[in-house]
Amino acid sequence: MALTNAERQARYRERRQAGESRLRYRRPADRRSRPQQWNDAVQTLLALQDQYREWRHALPESLAESATAELLEQVCDLDLSVLEAVDLPRGFGRDD
Repeated sequence: MALTNAERQARYRERRQAGESRLRYRRPADRRSRPQQWNDAVQTLLALQDQYREWRHALPESLAESATAELLEQVCDLDLSVLEAVDLPRGFGRDD
């Protein structure tokens, strides 16, 4: 059932008081190519691995044998250079 003009006006006033914007914006589309997205993701992983490595080295001696230290060591030991070396397909006949 359609709203009356009075109901529509009342809802409008409620939205205005609540500070809601009537406009809804779409999130911008990601225009990067898949290989660029891959490279960006790998760079993010490498940066995170460096941060975990710094965290591991900053742990106090009392936590050197803790579960946290072991997990940090596992993250630091991952060989992410394999991800950098991946030769990704370019698609649409451009792989030659």
